[in-house]
Amino acid sequence: MSPESGRLLAALAVLAAYAALCGLIAWRAARRRRPAAPAAVAAGAPPILVAYASQTGFAEELAQRTAAVLRAGAVPVRVSGVDGLDADALASARRALFLISTTGEGDAPDSAARFVRRVMGGPAALSGLDYGLLALGDSDYARYCDFGRRLDAWLQAQGATPLFDRIEVDGGAVEALDHWQAQVEGLAGTTPASTILALAEDFAPWRLVERCVLNPDGLGAPVFRLAFEPLAGQPCWQAGDIAVLAPCNPPRAVQGLLAALGLGGGGSPALSEALATRRLPADASGLTGLAPAALLARLPPLPRRDYSIASIPEAGRLELLVRQVRGADGEIGLGSGWLTAHVPIGGEVTLRLRPNPAFRAPDQDVPMILIGNGTGIAGLRAHLQARRRAGRRRNWLLFGERSSARDFLCGEEIEGWLAAGDLARLDLAFSRDGPGRYVQDALRAAEPALRRWIADGAVILVCGSLQGMAPGMHAVLQEALGVEGLEALAAEGRYRRDVY
Repeated sequence: MSPESGRLLAALAVLAAYAALCGLIAWRAARRRRPAAPAAVAAGAPPILVAYASQTGFAEELAQRTAAVLRAGAVPVRVSGVDGLDADALASARRALFLISTTGEGDAPDSAARFVRRVMGGPAALSGLDYGLLALGDSDYARYCDFGRRLDAWLQAQGATPLFDRIEVDGGAVEALDHWQAQVEGLAGTTPASTILALAEDFAPWRLVERCVLNPDGLGAPVFRLAFEPLAGQPCWQAGDIAVLAPCNPPRAVQGLLAALGLGGGGSPALSEALATRRLPADASGLTGLAPAALLARLPPLPRRDYSIASIPEAGRLELLVRQVRGADGEIGLGSGWLTAHVPIGGEVTLRLRPNPAFRAPDQDVPMILIGNGTGIAGLRAHLQARRRAGRRRNWLLFGERSSARDFLCGEEIEGWLAAGDLARLDLAFSRDGPGRYVQDALRAAEPALRRWIADGAVILVCGSLQGMAPGMHAVLQEALGVEGLEALAAEGRYRRDVY
């Protein structure tokens, strides 16, 4: 490991220790506010229900970790996705913990669609249910944590009683997860840190070994293919999984803050590296004169960034496809800027690999319909690599972008798969090449084939933009298969999305 990586990980360790201290303080405060439920459970009492609604696997992972905390206190637990629940199951639970993701602009995860319509769409007798709720979201969206908030309101309207105030998590914020852990430990009667819900310890250093532009003359923003190699161990993942990036501020932004604080020449390397992982204020006037520890305490950690993994472990490296994003002010985005502009080749990043069961392929050899646009080809590319390796060739790819000549991402690779017979069918839609043809239009034109593939047991995977493509594709699928038919596919694991 390089000296730079060592210093960065040391700084992150200091921050993790600080976050753990905050969690301990929150736990003690929670215990003072509300006595913990006794760990002993009356004979015959139902287990605590730990229910999740997950789009990218994070809520499901936290649900399993939550269940582990309860089991450490000898508390019986039942873990279930909300798609497996009805009003009677909720009423009989007596106590429940909900871990609820919001996807896009306030939407429920795909797997929760049937629960929303059939359960939340009507009354339920829940006066005997005590519950806690963790709402996961991203404050960059206007309807932050909206599905979690709606479920919270519905539960209370049905007579359920909150065990504690709803806890909201913005982009995986450690402080909120520590607060959730404190509440769960109170229910379990266990001591702090029996199981760590905060996931900072899972991050590891990787080296950037390649970066190239896939659309140098593209009509849209540049898209980069990035390749990473681990600096320790042999990480393993599956097609459909997520790489969670811990981004850093560019050095010039950190130096700008230090200069504004009068520390341009006096800031220590450890302070600079720690500030690289924190949200930097536009106005630093209220921070002047603070000691380093107090300064860091005032600046929350940077949000994580999730990316669909575009390769499989057998390829020998982890690959991402990242579009460079710029804000209205022309400034490059946090995650995309860090990966595409600031990290040098040979430089290091910190990543965490997160399982995403909701976007994995089934074990059986069934036909697969893969639909995406733009950088959504990343997750589909990994699936096609895995399918080719397994000799599964009943694959239909529908892909859309702007220009066939300038924006056909991974075009040579895709055409090679078609020529080799690894793709049974390929439909392309380039919106600037003709009269505004999009990938959802290509699917609508192929509706008879869609019905045949579904009748043969096909699984649908959708990966790409939440703006335009994903809702448009969802509408076309509802037209072709019906609302209940599409819900049934989702419940069977045959309609899976990774959208952003």
